[in-house]
Amino acid sequence: MKWSDYKILLVDDEKDILEFLSYNLRNEGFHIFTASNGQEAVQMTREIQPDLVLMDVMMPVMDGIEACREIRNIESCENTLVAFLSARGEDYSQIAGFEAGGDDYITKPIKPKVLVSRVKALLKRRRVKIEESDSASENKIVSGELVVDKERYLVVKNGKDICLPKKEFEMISLLISKPEKVFTREEIFDRVWGDNIVVGDRTIDVHIRKLREKLGDKYIQTVKGIGYKYVKH
Repeated sequence: MKWSDYKILLVDDEKDILEFLSYNLRNEGFHIFTASNGQEAVQMTREIQPDLVLMDVMMPVMDGIEACREIRNIESCENTLVAFLSARGEDYSQIAGFEAGGDDYITKPIKPKVLVSRVKALLKRRRVKIEESDSASENKIVSGELVVDKERYLVVKNGKDICLPKKEFEMISLLISKPEKVFTREEIFDRVWGDNIVVGDRTIDVHIRKLREKLGDKYIQTVKGIGYKYVKH
């Protein structure tokens, strides 16, 4: 990602500080938004879903600590970073900031180059975290009481590990990847065994029967004349 792809919300009740911050961060290519108090910050965070909120602690209407708590309750902004930029450098202020869910606490005054460096470091950390989360999500499918863990080649049902042979595991992984989608028998053959592998007509039926014995009958539904689908519970 380019720095211009990142949205930063700057929050401070002092106009000259907002101008100072905006100038230096815009020069690096960041897309900048501003707010003058915590209440505005919460509302704008909901609307624009910024990558980073950089805000003062002491502000009218709603202070930065309370605003951070509110932002942490916005489900769509779970990946938004919150950093405090404050003249208050006391330990208790910093502890309050981190306990409210802050990702960093920067004390004023700060040189522009140092500020930009801190902001970039935060955003790089955010990107790595999201990439790791996406990777983990790809390797683990959660559907109700079932979890398919592709890294460990394991199915977990209500916290209990169930080891499956390779083809059975690949079959349930395929079906659970798109709940309620009907996979034709041809699709299942192609995805699990491959185009060049010749297997008997009853092979899929046998594997489905074994899966039902191990997982329960309710998860895999037969669609007569077409194929099978996974039903979420």
